[in-house]
Amino acid sequence: MGDPGKVRGYIQRQQSQVERFAGLENKCIPEDLDYDAVVGLGAEVRQKLKQVRPVSLGQASRISGVTPAALSLLLVALEKRKRGGRTAP
Repeated sequence: MGDPGKVRGYIQRQQSQVERFAGLENKCIPEDLDYDAVVGLGAEVRQKLKQVRPVSLGQASRISGVTPAALSLLLVALEKRKRGGRTAP
């Protein structure tokens, strides 16, 4: 049997991941999002996103090759868009 403290920590981490994933499921990606304008996305990820056109970050997370880093970049791009677009040059 494993250490109960370790098991509890594992369960808590899993619960946190489930909660984060639920948040991603509800985070919509606008149809007109320009993936070419998302700074930092790799060419392969950009191509897959443009082909699939996911409706949420949750759906994007299930696309093969879309990394957690790419999801973070998308989230940042969505937040910038929500706040009014671009930052000052």
